[in-house]
Amino acid sequence: MTNVEILQQLAVPADTKLVLLVLDGLGGLPGEESGRTELESARTPNLDRLARQHSVGLATPLIPGVTPGSAPAHLALFGYDAFRYPIGRGVLSAVGVGLDLQPADVATRVNFATMQDGVITDRRAGRIPTEEAERLCRALSAIKIEGVDITVKAEMQHRAVIVWRGEGLSAAVSDTDPQKTGAAPLPARALEPGAQRMADIVNRFVAEANRLLAGEPRANTILLRGFGRLPDIPKITDLYRLRAAVIAAYPMYRGLAKLVGMEELPAGETFKDQLESLKRAWHDYDYFFLHVKGTDAAGEDGDFARKAAVIEEVDGLLPELLALSPDVLVITGDHSTPSRLKAHSWHPVPVLLASRWARPNPWIEGFGESDAVRGSLGPIRSQDLMGLMLAHGLRLQKFGA
Repeated sequence: MTNVEILQQLAVPADTKLVLLVLDGLGGLPGEESGRTELESARTPNLDRLARQHSVGLATPLIPGVTPGSAPAHLALFGYDAFRYPIGRGVLSAVGVGLDLQPADVATRVNFATMQDGVITDRRAGRIPTEEAERLCRALSAIKIEGVDITVKAEMQHRAVIVWRGEGLSAAVSDTDPQKTGAAPLPARALEPGAQRMADIVNRFVAEANRLLAGEPRANTILLRGFGRLPDIPKITDLYRLRAAVIAAYPMYRGLAKLVGMEELPAGETFKDQLESLKRAWHDYDYFFLHVKGTDAAGEDGDFARKAAVIEEVDGLLPELLALSPDVLVITGDHSTPSRLKAHSWHPVPVLLASRWARPNPWIEGFGESDAVRGSLGPIRSQDLMGLMLAHGLRLQKFGA
């Protein structure tokens, strides 16, 4: 039996409230001058106190050494085996922005990007405003290719999504995003014999897009990745007998949460807005997933100070969340995004589990990578956090006689 199947058998309803607060890309590496990570450098009196009074440890998102994408990293946090349920990034974006994705449709994540002399100089086009991306998507919607219906919709900032609908389409197509600057965009390639038509359609669309965007100062090309179809995945509500909700500003994370059965709540634009939404819905759900993107964005931009500042902002508002008295509160990241690396990494992520049943860590100084190594939670997999949340919320029966 899989872990999910075991938890499903043992799960029971209860009146307890569970909160998963994800600071995207929370984990980091020591700064070259300070010798401390972004989390360790941030002033976090509330997190530090919680860490001493409850349990901390380090969570490996997937398996040691493997750098996770956002989708599998979050799936693991929800208790799933991410290798068993691969989900294309485009699917998450499409569901997140509310597109009517059908089982035969193919969805693709889009990055508006900057290209000069045939090579990518900025994979995010300076993080253009969402309003600018909406204008560009309207322009790209004029592209017509016989035999396929194409929907282009802005997601947030430089991100957008394309849904391809038609006969004989395939999701077995390679990304055009080289995943680094200083390199040329890649041609879409068929990954199986029946996907050649789809690869040809994608390459034709990109060529037309480059023509239409040629005069743009920043977003003069597009990079495509994460081709996929709707997955068949069990719902968190059925598996663990939870009334679950998501509060996330970025559509992709809302999309993933909705795919696993969570209901979408208003997120606003700030963490303060998210907390207000949480307060309004507190009595309507058992499990809340709150997502903070700013830590990851700062890490990808190589901005150590900004990432620490986002962590400090969350810490400053934490008393408002604690005033609700959640029975279980887990604070962690989906993966590490060290500012020094400017990208996701394979490093384990600090995790804090607060509950009246948690074992405290009075010997540590606070919440950070160095202290988490010595925490009472120990080294765990992100996938194990759901079981721990259910157990600390008294939502699991005993196994066996």
